[in-house]
Amino acid sequence: MKRAYLSAAIALSLGLASSMALAQTTTGNSQPAQATAQQGGGGQSSVSSTSKVSAVATKHARELQSVEVTATAVSLGGGLMSEQDAPKAVSTITRAAIQQGAPGGTFVQAIQSIPGVFTSTDDFTGLNDGNYSIRGFTSDEVGTTVNGAPINDSGNYKVYATEYGDAENMGDITVQQGWPDVDQPISGAAGGSIGWATIDPSHTGGVDLSQTFGSNSYHRTFVRLNTGDMGPVRSWISYSDNDADIWDGPGQQKVTKVDGKVLWTIDDRNSISFSMQYNREVKNSYMHPTKAQAAADYDYNYSDMWVVPENVKSTSVSSCGPNVNYNACYYKLHTNPYISWMGSADGEFTLNDSLHLSVVPYFQYGDGGGSGASAFKESTSDNNEYGYVNADLNGDGLITNGTKGLVYSLSQNITYRPGVIAKLSQDLGLNDTLVYGVWWERPREQQNEVFTPIDTSTGTPSDIWAQTDLIRYPDGRVQALYDEYTTTTTEKAFATNTWTPSDQWTVTAGVSYVWAQRKGFDYEYPGSNYGPYYDQQFGGPFEATYHKWSPTVGTKFQLNDENQLYFGMGRTFRTPVNGALAQNGAAADLNANHPESGSFTAINKPETATSADLGWRFYAPRVSVNIDAYAANFQNKQVSGYDDNSGQTVYTNLPSVHMRGLNTEASVKLTDQFTLYGSYTYTMARQQDNVNSGSDGIYNTAGKDLTNTPRNAAYASLDFKQGPLWASLNAKYSSAIWGDWSNTEKVGGYTTFNLSAGYHLPDFSADFTQPYIKFNAFNLTDHQALTWSSNIPLLAASGQSTNPSAYGTAVAYSILQSRTYMITFGVSIR
Repeated sequence: MKRAYLSAAIALSLGLASSMALAQTTTGNSQPAQATAQQGGGGQSSVSSTSKVSAVATKHARELQSVEVTATAVSLGGGLMSEQDAPKAVSTITRAAIQQGAPGGTFVQAIQSIPGVFTSTDDFTGLNDGNYSIRGFTSDEVGTTVNGAPINDSGNYKVYATEYGDAENMGDITVQQGWPDVDQPISGAAGGSIGWATIDPSHTGGVDLSQTFGSNSYHRTFVRLNTGDMGPVRSWISYSDNDADIWDGPGQQKVTKVDGKVLWTIDDRNSISFSMQYNREVKNSYMHPTKAQAAADYDYNYSDMWVVPENVKSTSVSSCGPNVNYNACYYKLHTNPYISWMGSADGEFTLNDSLHLSVVPYFQYGDGGGSGASAFKESTSDNNEYGYVNADLNGDGLITNGTKGLVYSLSQNITYRPGVIAKLSQDLGLNDTLVYGVWWERPREQQNEVFTPIDTSTGTPSDIWAQTDLIRYPDGRVQALYDEYTTTTTEKAFATNTWTPSDQWTVTAGVSYVWAQRKGFDYEYPGSNYGPYYDQQFGGPFEATYHKWSPTVGTKFQLNDENQLYFGMGRTFRTPVNGALAQNGAAADLNANHPESGSFTAINKPETATSADLGWRFYAPRVSVNIDAYAANFQNKQVSGYDDNSGQTVYTNLPSVHMRGLNTEASVKLTDQFTLYGSYTYTMARQQDNVNSGSDGIYNTAGKDLTNTPRNAAYASLDFKQGPLWASLNAKYSSAIWGDWSNTEKVGGYTTFNLSAGYHLPDFSADFTQPYIKFNAFNLTDHQALTWSSNIPLLAASGQSTNPSAYGTAVAYSILQSRTYMITFGVSIR
């Protein structure tokens, strides 16, 4: 192409990055089925330089992408395994395997077979996010990217999987179990990474349709419009409407998604793509029962009873249940309203035969939260006292001082997140490639908890989004439990070199430097100036800066065409969550102004980990095996404590955790029709120290296992393909997990069996093509199990006798959904 046009295209990508940064305003900164694989044609998704291999292989793939599919590595195990040759642990789930799963499934459900990964979900529909850990590192310690942009929450690093697109639009998903590549835009990963790109638009126009029906009144409609080639530009946009009943109690989940992608192929060596994901969800929450509650009634959830006059005897969720008449347990008060969208671009430019530029600007927005019920008191006082309101709360037509009534509370956040990553891939020779670049982002996050009235005759909140009709103090200020604002500026520089001195040896070395600053304020009970001092406004501004070098090295030796050995090491770094700075700072402020409170003040240290992989891979025409042994030393794991005097959840650190384990997977082509896949994970993640939590005491955690980390886990799948018919039967096993950090409450292991099957019908006509039927069944044996400790206390209440001086909390668990069916009908219109 002409140099002027290339310059203009690069300027467009950089201009998008600048405009996303400038899009920030000071708002809020106030005090208190298409079944085919992704097609090539100029687009290279900037997920990571580790996708099958090295930067050298990535360069070679760019050279070939005009004549072959770029998606992807050779598919094994029915798509659950792919060939890799990076000098560290890497696994890939192919798009083909994803399409066989739940039609509305999330990436969490898609990666459940990967060795080292442990997952659970409250709902097979994919409408309720899900939980996961990798080698003992929890989801907020694992970096995740979509189309090259980070999606971990900028404040607490959590990932809400339901928000990020429909399964029909996902390309291959790559998991790096140990540590991310240094060129990834991740600062919140002490552990590994997950990344995928949405599929590129097809060259042929048309509409893809599918309709799903299932258990618990599950309905899902998916529509994708493909424009096909319009000169050098092609695109798609999709819409899905998803709704289902809560399976073990009252309530419903409704999620609407809109995804899209545009690809401008400038020429065979330069392209720009634009991607977006929009998500709107309004969901009633699942209640997580204790072990005793689940044993008494497995379908243990919130109540559908609203009592008139109000019963406000308790507002504790732990007191709730399906037959409890406390109005705080009413299901309509426990919701999750949220809207989010993310836009990104990916500019891929070949500057000359040895230099390639990638630019990925992005912007993310989110608004919403999770709700509950709080007990306030009626008051005719003119004082700003938290928890008191000049209103009729119980519906008796009177305002009586001291009378209790329920209000709806929403803990919400608004996020504006611009960023950009730019990197150059430079060939230093035929077998030597250097990738170097920078990453910058500056998200702003406003968080608070506010209140709105409840209709005392029906139990319906005035506004579930808490945007209108807010409860205020006598002086007009909005009454809030807290008001928190954080700006996080992250700057990263990185370089990684891949050298292949011979056909047998590949050597990689990389380093990144991350500088991160968190700055903002946190006010507890903002505006309150009356009552006990710990219920009056306290807190203030906070600021902290963290920086760290993160090196990685690795080498791979190719013994022959079938065998390879590898060894790699990497060091990771995660800045403390914003809540640690905000809430620890607020507790310290209370102590400074009220020394008699004796508030606990914690040290906010960044998490770091050093990990190593030693592995062997074997790839033959009918048998493939991957065995990886690993070790990781994890420092300063962030844990929650409690300050009794300020009533604040504060954060402290567990000094050291040692992880050791084995990850294996294998694929066997039994016949031309049958393929067997299996994976096995052994994980020993052991705490090395006791935890001082502040007012709650010192916990005996030294020598104990991490929670939600089964010692043994396995997955097996038998796949069948014969002409238009396919089927897959799989089994997933997890050994027992500990529910608390002190290892006093354990829940037993379990095995589930699932079935997927489908049939590709003949084309109905030249216009109605690729019709299919897909059937999915989950938990075939209708097994009951506690799958995940959701609140993860330091000490279970049931284990209080082991440490009487420490505070114990009842452990709440996610539970395995009962047997569930789904059937999907799909067709393409051309």
